[in-house]
Amino acid sequence: MLTVEDLRTDPEVTTYIARGNDYLGAMGFTEHSPRHLNLVAKEASRILESLGYPHRDCELAAIAGYLHDVGNMVSRQDHGQTGAMLAYQILHRLQMAPEEIALVISAIGNHEEEYGHAVNHVASALILADKSDVHRSRVRNPDIGSFDIHDRVNYAVEQSALRIEPEQKLITMELIINSEISTVMEYFEIFLTRMIMCRRAAAFLGCHFSLVINGAKLL
Repeated sequence: MLTVEDLRTDPEVTTYIARGNDYLGAMGFTEHSPRHLNLVAKEASRILESLGYPHRDCELAAIAGYLHDVGNMVSRQDHGQTGAMLAYQILHRLQMAPEEIALVISAIGNHEEEYGHAVNHVASALILADKSDVHRSRVRNPDIGSFDIHDRVNYAVEQSALRIEPEQKLITMELIINSEISTVMEYFEIFLTRMIMCRRAAAFLGCHFSLVINGAKLL
């Protein structure tokens, strides 16, 4: 069976990911390198594993996490939709079973807040894993003085973690934000839609979603 490790060494996948990250960098977007993809893959798998899903489902979540931003090679606009089609071609070439392909590409096609939905457990895990990767290391603009609000909010996040408590049916995103760089209100200004999406993804998995910033529960 195909695994996420197979994708990490696949020349086509490696090239598409590298070029997509380069193109986003040219447009001033945050980092979408293998660091982000490996983290999202690991977290998506961990979410399902923590909630008792079968090992293969956890691996499919990791695969979706690793491929979810491949569409950036074409365009940032609607990259989830483009990425789903690219992922289909890749996974079909690598002879993944149709039922598994369906789960993975539906997750990729639904991971963006502009149009995405928690349509299944793999998609839900991907949404939560992707939206929790907020951190200053993702900012590529070297000039702090020219930061826009997205750069400023990401740079202000000094720590981020996703805590899964299966017994309590609770998924908590915990952030430490340097309020001298950005306010909590600015975080909500640009990420409120993402947090609503995370709440719906957690609900699909039978859990409540909580957001804790600097020790204060906000959701």
